Amino acid sequence: MSDKKDYYETLGVNKNATEAELKKAYRRLAMKHHPDRNPDDKNSEEKFKEIKEAYEVLSDAQKRSAYDQFGHAGVDPSMGAGAGHGPGGFSDIFGDIFGDIFGGRGPGAQHVQGGADLRYNLQVSLEEAVLGTDMELQVPTLVGCDSCKGSGAAKGSTPTSCTTCGGHGQVRMQQGFFTVQQTCPDCRGSGYVVLNPCGDCQGQGRVRHTKTLSVKIPPGVDDGDRIRLSGEGEAGPKGGPAGDLYVHISVKQHPIFERDGSDLHCEMPISFVTAALGGEIEVPTLSGRVKLKIPAETQSGKVFRLRGKGVRSVRSHVSGDMLCHIAVETPVNLSKEQKELVKQFDELLKKDKKNHSPRERSWFDKVKNFFEGMKN
Repeated sequence: MSDKKDYYETLGVNKNATEAELKKAYRRLAMKHHPDRNPDDKNSEEKFKEIKEAYEVLSDAQKRSAYDQFGHAGVDPSMGAGAGHGPGGFSDIFGDIFGDIFGGRGPGAQHVQGGADLRYNLQVSLEEAVLGTDMELQVPTLVGCDSCKGSGAAKGSTPTSCTTCGGHGQVRMQQGFFTVQQTCPDCRGSGYVVLNPCGDCQGQGRVRHTKTLSVKIPPGVDDGDRIRLSGEGEAGPKGGPAGDLYVHISVKQHPIFERDGSDLHCEMPISFVTAALGGEIEVPTLSGRVKLKIPAETQSGKVFRLRGKGVRSVRSHVSGDMLCHIAVETPVNLSKEQKELVKQFDELLKKDKKNHSPRERSWFDKVKNFFEGMKN
């Protein structure tokens, strides 16, 4: 019968412990009894070996099943994950913990640096923003070098593994009990170095170039919106992935319309005669001309709503309205005869007992009440 201690007891867990519970128990005990933290302590060293052996068996599904059925006889210690190996370095445990928490890379993983994202400011007309269009952009950027296919190495040569980090892209620095993993300063995380650089890109794997790109402006975009073109940014150094291009939309000021969300606003000047007697005027919209009936006695500031003649939002897909703001124009450049007629017309209005200027009378009444209130 084996005199070895029960593996579950060694780790201090139940037989139905989950993988996460096993891992947590192992880390806690391994950190406590690791030889690096307990130099010249034979008991801690033996304890650590027991903990490591127990975890290597129980963390393997097949070995755990055999151990649960046959005990220590069901697993061959000589075939265990720890056979032939000394205790793992304290930095392995430390790195394992922080790798899980922070998503760090394990040993051997290389860091490939991606290219930068780019911003392109695109100015469009109101019609282009509302109706949508296709446009071509000339974008100066960094692209992969054709001569070396992005590797940075001259023709006939290839990048070599970095001797500083052994091709891992990371180096470890020991500080007491702790090990800090950092990006290799020589290869900058790529895991390799270029000894014979490409003459066209000087070993960077990318060169400056102006790309011609086609971008689709969807109907309904507004000032400040942006369009993302994935992978159209700068190429990454030495074959790294390209960044993205963000096209920022700026809408030019329109001579007739002013946009407010999904609505369009338009000022409509009309003559004094049309305002007084009523009539019909032609109103421009982005989808064509429409007729608008002006009722008699229309005042400046009156707003007429043309439903569905605004902007169809790129987000809600619901068309807004167009709001026509009426501005009654005062006649200018009158002849002597015209001025006399206006005076006669004014006299006729004054003789009439009807209230032809309700807003004017209402305003003067408010002014009168205001001054009377001041006296009191």
